[in-house]
Amino acid sequence: MLPSVFHVRLKAFELQAERLLDAALRTRPVAIISSHKPDGTVVALSPEAQAEGLYRGMHVSLARRMSHGVLLLPYNRSLYSRLHRFLYKIVASFTPIVEPGGYGQFFLDMSGMETMYRDWRTAGISLARTIQAKTDLKGAVGISVNKLVSRLATAVGSELIQEVRAGEEIPFLAPLDTPLLPTVRQPPVKKVVEFLCLERVGHLQRVVSRPHDTAVLFGAYARQLTREARGQDTAAVRPPRLRDRLLEQVVLPHDTNDQDTLRAVVQLLAEQLAFKLRQRQQIARRVRLEVHYTDGFRSARRGTLQRLDDRAVTEVCWRLYEAANHRRQRLRTIQVEAAHFRPYACQLEAFTTEDARNLALSRAVETIRRKHGIQALRTANVMRALNPLPRQPLGRTSGQA
Repeated sequence: MLPSVFHVRLKAFELQAERLLDAALRTRPVAIISSHKPDGTVVALSPEAQAEGLYRGMHVSLARRMSHGVLLLPYNRSLYSRLHRFLYKIVASFTPIVEPGGYGQFFLDMSGMETMYRDWRTAGISLARTIQAKTDLKGAVGISVNKLVSRLATAVGSELIQEVRAGEEIPFLAPLDTPLLPTVRQPPVKKVVEFLCLERVGHLQRVVSRPHDTAVLFGAYARQLTREARGQDTAAVRPPRLRDRLLEQVVLPHDTNDQDTLRAVVQLLAEQLAFKLRQRQQIARRVRLEVHYTDGFRSARRGTLQRLDDRAVTEVCWRLYEAANHRRQRLRTIQVEAAHFRPYACQLEAFTTEDARNLALSRAVETIRRKHGIQALRTANVMRALNPLPRQPLGRTSGQA
C-alpha cells in the first residue's frame, strides 16, 4: 500500500453544480461562460453543447453565432464556492490532511490510514461513492505516490479509480501530451518543446535522459522539467490552515456601484491589512484584490506591498481595485489577500521623510486600535459607507416629529 496521495476530481464541476440546482438542465445543451461580453469564453459545457460544435475556451461571440440552441449560463462563483466547501467537509472525513485545489478538486494524504482500509483502491471507491451519495455529483480518484501523478491520473483517466503504482510513473506519463506537465507551460520551455515537436511526454523523457543536452535546451527549467517528465514530485499535501496568508473581506450592506462607497470600503480593507502587517513586522510580496459582482462574476488583480503605512497600502489597493473593477454591474463583496511575507526593517532617517511621517501617523492610530480594537477609529467616509443614514420619508424633514 505504498501509494498514499489521492486526487479527487469532479469533472465538469460547474456543469454538475448547475444541473444539481436545476434538474431541467440535465438534458439541455448548456455552456457556462466567464462573461456575457463578446470576448468572454466557455468555461465548461455539456456533451450536448459539444455535439453542436462548442468547445472550452471558445469566445462567447463565436458560440452565439454557431448555435442558438445552447443555453449560456453566467459563471456562478457563489454557488460553486458553497458546494466546494461542502465537499471539503465530506473529503476531510477520510483523512485530516486535505488540500483543496480548484473547484471540485482535492488532494488527500492518506499516510497513516492504512489500517482503516483493505487497500487504496477500496478507499478510493468508498470516497467517490460517498461523494455521490451525499451530493449526487460524480467524481474520479487518482492514486499515486505524489500530487503530480495523482492529478494527471484524474485528468486523463476515464475510470472511477486510476491507480499508478510506485515505479510505474514513467510508462504512465509516456503517452500523455507534453502540455500536461506544469513546467512545459512556461513560455521559454513551451517554445523549445514546440520547435522540437516533442508532442508526447515519452519524447521528452528521451531528451531529459541526456542531462547536458537538457541543460543547454531548457536552462534554469532543466532540473524541474526532468523531475516532472519522470513523475517525481516532492510537494506535500498542505491543508489550508498551514498556508500563511492574511485575508480581509467586506460584504457590502447593499449591492452598489457608488464609487464613494467603494473607495471607502477599499480604504477600510487596506487599513486593516496594514494594521495586521505592522503587527507582524512584515511586508507582502503578493497582495491580491478581488471583487464579486451581484450576478456572480468576479475579477481580481495582484500587486506588491513595499511599505506598511496606511497611505501606501491604500494606494496599492485602490490601484488594484480600479484595474479589477472593469464592469458596470453593482458589487457585492470586496476582499484583499496578502501572502508571501518577508521581514520589514524601517530605519528612521536623521531628516524626517514623507514615508516616515506616514508610518508614524499610522503607528499613532495603531496605538489606539491596539487598546480599543481595530474598529475603534475610522475615517468619516468609511463609517458613512458601512453605516448609511436611513432615508427620511417623503414629505418629512429631520426636524419633524
